[in-house]
Amino acid sequence: MKKSLFLAAMLVSGSAFATTDHYLLRDGNHVHHLKITQLNDEITVSTDVDFEPNANEKDAKACSADVSGEAKKTGENQLLMKKHIEGQADYCELKIQLSPNGAKIEQSEHCSNFAAGICHFNSDGKELVKIK
Repeated sequence: MKKSLFLAAMLVSGSAFATTDHYLLRDGNHVHHLKITQLNDEITVSTDVDFEPNANEKDAKACSADVSGEAKKTGENQLLMKKHIEGQADYCELKIQLSPNGAKIEQSEHCSNFAAGICHFNSDGKELVKIK
C-alpha cells in the first residue's frame, strides 16, 4: 500500500503542464495557421500557410509552406522563434505579438527560404484569430 501511494505521488508531482493555442487567418485565398504549445517553460511554435492566388495575383502559383521551432519570450506577450537554415549561417525569425484574441506575425527576410513565391508567414499587420 505504501509503495502504491509513493508511486502515485511521484507521478502527480512529476506531471507536466501543457497548453496549446491555435490561431487562424483567412485573407481572400490565403490561409495562415499558427500553433503555440507551452510545456512547462518550453515553448514551441509551428506555422503553416496555404495560398491560392487572389484576383490581383494572376500570374502566381499556389503554394504551401511551414516552419516550426523552439521560441523564447522576448517581452510582454511577445515570442521570437528562430529556425536555422540548413547549410547557411542565416535564420528565419518569426516575431509573434500575442493579444487576448489573436496574434500578429512578422517574418525576417530569410524566411523566404521556407516560403517561396506568394507564400509568406508574415500576417501583414492583420491578426490571426485565436480559436477557442
